[in-house]
Amino acid sequence: MTYNSLIFEIDNGVGLIRLNRPNDGNAIIPEMTRELLDVAIRCDEDQEVRSVVLTGNGNMFCVGGDLKAFAAQADGVSRYITEITHTFHTAISRFNWMDAPVIGAINGTAAGGGFSLALTTDIAIAAESAKFTMAYTKAGLVPDGSSSYFLARIVGLRRAKEMALLNTILSAEQAMEWGLINRVVADDQVLSTALEIANKLAKGPTRSFGETKRLILTGATESLESQMERESRIIAAVSGSADGREGIAAFVAKRTPEFQGK
Repeated sequence: MTYNSLIFEIDNGVGLIRLNRPNDGNAIIPEMTRELLDVAIRCDEDQEVRSVVLTGNGNMFCVGGDLKAFAAQADGVSRYITEITHTFHTAISRFNWMDAPVIGAINGTAAGGGFSLALTTDIAIAAESAKFTMAYTKAGLVPDGSSSYFLARIVGLRRAKEMALLNTILSAEQAMEWGLINRVVADDQVLSTALEIANKLAKGPTRSFGETKRLILTGATESLESQMERESRIIAAVSGSADGREGIAAFVAKRTPEFQGK
């Protein structure tokens, strides 16, 4: 598939996704959501992809939905937003449930749907100049893109309501203090830092990473007993995989494991 609103490449097991509407703050349009879904499926199904980096071209990560496009729909706006959110949400679901870890390289402002997209990454590195805000209610809208699921789990109910109702703008340092991101680096180091982490993960036990991601997601909603049953079944299955056996053997032999992602 040829992409128009993003750029995708694979190098040494790392899939690099760049949102590519820099003149519009990488605002989300239907074409972008369809392309994000396509690339999410590729990253999920292609065994060559063992980690993913998601960033934006230009000086912003993503400002969220393109409100000018919303306004242009007039009476058709509800149908338009239904289409765009369904595709956007399916892409986000794929990124969260797939094996490959997703590293966010938040190179600038993350607002609205862009804020939500930043939240969905497994590890987030932000540029010093990055800003974080929900901005939905400022435009008379409500959260989407999974932020109503992830935000309160990350920052707590009180802070989540504050961000959603007051449209608080957080600096990168504040976002790190609140637990929204993992690390703040200089603007010119955000992508290289994310790629460094992604390259390290690309050499790891990819299936183990995926099962771990999924256990953490289900742990937010399952009962204690049902979650422990999941843990028991999955660790038993993974221990018998090629990487599981290699990891155990390497630990016993006190050597560095050589994982194949299987």
